[in-house]
Amino acid sequence: MLLVFAVTIRILFNSLANVFQKKLASCNYNASFINFVMYLGLSICVVPLMLKLDYSQLNITVWKYAVLGGLLGALGNSYLVKALNNGELSVLGPVNAYKSVVAMIIGIFWLKEIPSLIGVFAVILIVAGSYFVFDTQEEGFSFKLLKRADIRYRIYALIFTALEALCIKNVINESDIVISFIFWCVFGMLFTGLFSLRGVNREAVKNKIVFGYFFGLVAMMGLMQLSTNYVFSKIQVGYGLALFQLSALISVILGWKCFEETQIGKKLFGTLIMVAGAVILTLTGS
Repeated sequence: MLLVFAVTIRILFNSLANVFQKKLASCNYNASFINFVMYLGLSICVVPLMLKLDYSQLNITVWKYAVLGGLLGALGNSYLVKALNNGELSVLGPVNAYKSVVAMIIGIFWLKEIPSLIGVFAVILIVAGSYFVFDTQEEGFSFKLLKRADIRYRIYALIFTALEALCIKNVINESDIVISFIFWCVFGMLFTGLFSLRGVNREAVKNKIVFGYFFGLVAMMGLMQLSTNYVFSKIQVGYGLALFQLSALISVILGWKCFEETQIGKKLFGTLIMVAGAVILTLTGS
């Protein structure tokens, strides 16, 4: 029951975080700066936990994957914001379905996590559903989509965050979900800080609504990542990421409601096929 609750929290808050990221990007903020503020806010929240942590008990594997995960997460989230700034949430949300495929393939060689045949079929089903989503675009389901900046950025983001997920899994295996969350916040802050040295739109800073967007982003991302860590501690990474594709449904609806995106019916049909694959994974996953 707790696992189901964690998956639900992750799915909902991930999509809501995307809304705040897209709104902040529309204010002409640098993508890395948006994520830096998010990681900074979360790092401040975990300071009490950091002070109680016995660092001498952490082995080299924890540090190695924590640092690498921070770099990959910073890159992935920066590309995600760039994608959201250039494209539709109702399209880019479903694109994330490919992350589970990337993670499952890499997980076979990196974590020795061997998926079942039903699990592989379910992931294929999730990806196949994206055909109907892409068919709402001018380019259709074709390689022409790769010429679009938003699609390319989203693919970069899913690759980096899929690799990040594997690093998080390794940190959790060698420590626990709280330590993993602390390092995710801190190293994410350090790397996005380095990436965000460029200027900020000063006019946007004066807008009080923007502060609300940043607060919402910090809250949504914090709860999303905590629930993600818990899920990764209970099931295989590939299966976990596949389950998270349920957020595609939320993304399509939020794209319609918040940004007046169109052809929602066809997009929802495609995402429902992905949901079917996710349900199969729920019933057959380890």
